[in-house]
Amino acid sequence: MGAKADPWRAALLSVLLLAALLAAWEWAVKGGGGPAGPAVDEELAALLSPAAAAGGQTAMPAPSDIGARLLELLSDPFHRRGTNDQGIGIQIAWSLGRVAAGFTLAALVAIPLGFLIGMSPLLNAALNPYVQVLRPVSPLAWMPLALYTIRDSSISSIFVIFICSVWPMLINTAFGVATVRREWLNVARTLEAGRWKTAIRVILPAAAPTILTGMRISIGIAWLVIVAAEMLVGGTGIGYWVWNQWNNLSIADIVIAILLIGLVGLLLDRMLGLVQRWVAWQE
Repeated sequence: MGAKADPWRAALLSVLLLAALLAAWEWAVKGGGGPAGPAVDEELAALLSPAAAAGGQTAMPAPSDIGARLLELLSDPFHRRGTNDQGIGIQIAWSLGRVAAGFTLAALVAIPLGFLIGMSPLLNAALNPYVQVLRPVSPLAWMPLALYTIRDSSISSIFVIFICSVWPMLINTAFGVATVRREWLNVARTLEAGRWKTAIRVILPAAAPTILTGMRISIGIAWLVIVAAEMLVGGTGIGYWVWNQWNNLSIADIVIAILLIGLVGLLLDRMLGLVQRWVAWQE
């Protein structure tokens, strides 16, 4: 195995690479790329955006312009000035609320069912074909059916988050439960521990790291899918905000949204990563 990288040197290299990228971007837009910078194709913009049809082309913003716009957005992130003019903080909060609701419902279904599947080879064999057929289906493919049956865009988005979150948790929970060491289960039987006590005191602690791995995968997929779902259904949320800014041809706002979506996704993953390390154990 190779030597472990120095974290301080790695962080310094990351900062230098970012600085070089931003400097090259700034120069390309305001220096070498001319004052107008690269423009959005007029025909494509007119096709996709009403604002483009009215206003023509728009320049790609420089990092300094994006930074100034970011400070402006963060100066009042929770303002409400109408249906289509709400702060970036409110939009992210709407998306996080939908993700939390769908993710929680998925956990309430997937973890107990995963326990049953992992503890019963018969149930595993019976349900595995259904899991393997439904798991590869894109969550957005469920959106038209959800909108037709539920007839509420916000609840339909939560349903899509539920669908995309349930499979990683279900599969990882079943795998973690099924792979608990037989010696530990034999010790529990020797001590005459009941089935419920064995599940809580032996199986759950042993399978917890694998279950948390499934939850980390699920939260990443859920946060990715909610952006696309909100673009389809509109209303509120960071996905709708991105699409609305495209209609206004505010490229700087779109870049800022991409950055914030990535940072929120990173924070969600790190939070579950901390829980995973807390429940991890070593022999």
